[in-house]
Amino acid sequence: MKKKVIEIIDASFAYGEHLIWQKINVSVVKGELLCLLGANGCGKTTLLNCIHGDQRLQKGKVLINGKPIEKMQISSIAKTIGVVFQEHTTAFPYSVLDVVLMGRGPHLGMFGSPSARDRKIALKSLGTMGIRELKNKRYTEISGGQRQLVLIARTLTQEPEIILLDEPSSFLDFKNQALVLEMIKKLTNQGITIIMTSHFPNHALICADRVALMSKGTILGIGTTQEIMTETNLEKTYDIGVRILSAKDKINGEIINFCMPCLKEKCICNKAEEFA
Repeated sequence: MKKKVIEIIDASFAYGEHLIWQKINVSVVKGELLCLLGANGCGKTTLLNCIHGDQRLQKGKVLINGKPIEKMQISSIAKTIGVVFQEHTTAFPYSVLDVVLMGRGPHLGMFGSPSARDRKIALKSLGTMGIRELKNKRYTEISGGQRQLVLIARTLTQEPEIILLDEPSSFLDFKNQALVLEMIKKLTNQGITIIMTSHFPNHALICADRVALMSKGTILGIGTTQEIMTETNLEKTYDIGVRILSAKDKINGEIINFCMPCLKEKCICNKAEEFA
């Protein structure tokens, strides 16, 4: 049995008297990709912040490798957990390699500077993400999809055991969404534990090992993608009709599942046979 890397136990969070969510219980094992799905404002990002220790729970606990997050030193958290936020902008025209080297910060002293080994680790991270050729490009001049891959490479340079990804495909076009999701799955295959938030159920169908559905101030369900990604569960999560459809890949014969919203005026459900 794989060890539990992250455990969230009977967790509740509130801003003052405003309760955001409560009674959340989630565990993630080593090398697993958990996708946290839910509508805007349901508290997905807040949950990531609590896992990382940036925000404190009202009740309950977060354990990282069995240790309460509040008892971990900041430097230890930074070496164990990497975070990739939805957006990152900088006014300074750093090179891509310089941005990725910033990920070595937790391993350097207050006045330390990157060594040859740090540079080697940064280059390896760029290679892992398939963007080593961008190393001398200005970060401010590359595409949004490339910037997202650079930020993941920077996080890899921390050499974390866990990566938290907050809407990693936001604002990306179709191609770059697919590229980012492919790279994320590649990281879990290398043993990195990942929790990824998303608004898009299809992203969970593409790459998640397990899914947690967040709505109405709690986790509605958590389990394997096949168990959790049902029309009924998704309708409860997003408060809209949902249709899960299947299609056979003409090239390899694989059955691909995907979901569509069931709109009142022109419900895709009425044309489901076209996708069979």
